[in-house]
Amino acid sequence: MAHLRRPVRREHYKPFGRRKGSADSNYSQPSSDLSLDEEKESLRREKERQALNQLEKARTKPVAFSVRTNVSYDGSIDDDSPVHGSAISFEVRDFLHIKEKYDHNWWIGRHVRENADVGFIPSPVKLEALRQQASAARGTKGLYSARGGSSGNLGESGMPSRGSTPPTPGDDNDSVRGGKATLTTPPAKEKRKNFFKKPSYEMTVPYDVVPSMRPVVLVGPSLKGYEVTDMMQKALFDFMKRRFRGRVIITRVMADISLAKRSLLNNPTKRAIMERSTSRSSCLTQVQAEMERIFELAKTLQLVVLDCDTINHPSQLAKTSLAPTIVYLKISSPKVLQRLIKSRGKSQSRHLNVQMVAAEKLSQCPPDMFDVILDENQLDDACEHVAEYLEAYWRATHPVIPAVPRPMPAADAPVDALTPRVTSGSGSYSGGHVSEGTRKSRLERMDRERGDREHDYGTEEESYVGDYGTASRRRQQQDPRALNAI
Repeated sequence: MAHLRRPVRREHYKPFGRRKGSADSNYSQPSSDLSLDEEKESLRREKERQALNQLEKARTKPVAFSVRTNVSYDGSIDDDSPVHGSAISFEVRDFLHIKEKYDHNWWIGRHVRENADVGFIPSPVKLEALRQQASAARGTKGLYSARGGSSGNLGESGMPSRGSTPPTPGDDNDSVRGGKATLTTPPAKEKRKNFFKKPSYEMTVPYDVVPSMRPVVLVGPSLKGYEVTDMMQKALFDFMKRRFRGRVIITRVMADISLAKRSLLNNPTKRAIMERSTSRSSCLTQVQAEMERIFELAKTLQLVVLDCDTINHPSQLAKTSLAPTIVYLKISSPKVLQRLIKSRGKSQSRHLNVQMVAAEKLSQCPPDMFDVILDENQLDDACEHVAEYLEAYWRATHPVIPAVPRPMPAADAPVDALTPRVTSGSGSYSGGHVSEGTRKSRLERMDRERGDREHDYGTEEESYVGDYGTASRRRQQQDPRALNAI
């Protein structure tokens, strides 16, 4: 019996000895893990400190280029920017000034908005990675399925059947533009429609490169080349030349820049068709040269005003990369415009119908197609209106750099010690119309300044002729070369 118990006792104690030794060896492991975590945290904090220093330097750097967004981005969700809390959120069709490219995933820039500070902007590579992550998070169940969510196009082996097609770049970018990334394909009955569908070349990228200063383009009240429209626009050109002296560039554009569409310039097939004719080829070359010249003028960060001979409607520039500021000179009453045209003589009355049709097309446009609508009857009011908008845009594009920089945290400071970033204020310039309250306060201020010096312009049509016409003719006597001398 003793002989039988001895091996049982030996096998009983050996496992306990091994467990005890393994426990002793694992006891010192947490201390090494703790040191690795501290080293990683120190490296991360140092990298974040260097990124913050790079932000400070970028505030005084010039604008490298400007973009208009085609997608929206919320930097407050899963913020993994080099400096936590410094990612800039934006909506579709926002304008951003890019100062520099920080790395492969991030740029440094700011909103074109008053009181907006610099921050980190995701690069196109980063946005594509985020889109793929969002698509992978939803799973690959609907990768080859129809829009309705059915899996009827799946074969028995799980591979797509002959009736289904892989997702096309056009469909992918349409979903990115709307803020949702979907990797679905249309059902088989829509394949014939897609065969004739025009490709959307302008939606292939999340950003469109635009001039650093949005050029100002005047349209209305009717067609250019006729006296009433040329007279009223020239009065505004002369005012802007005097009001923003040293800050404005007024240039005449005789080429038809409405041909500078992104789909045309980026599509080699369409370019080849357009360039078959020698005249069309020279026209496209001239248009491309004008576009490059406008971009170069905008790099000076001065106000760029274009006197375009061929632009009479905002839709002509909607598909170009100019992203202009459209100023609409509006005469609300068609009868007033008709009397103005007749007052210029028989040579202008002969083309009354075509001018009235052009004015009617402009009046039918929705207000959001214009950035500034000048519907005032007096030249002084219209000039102050456009000057107020351009001054706000100047402040948005030329931020005042504070004298005291943000304090730099110590190398061993905790993450919470980083100085919180100043949120971008809405400002007066928002890329759209000047608010009604601002216009009312401006008109009230002007009424107080005029006081008893206010003139009586009589009827409405007399106010246009007496105000715009007299001012234009008076300045034409002072500068007979008109806009050609600018």
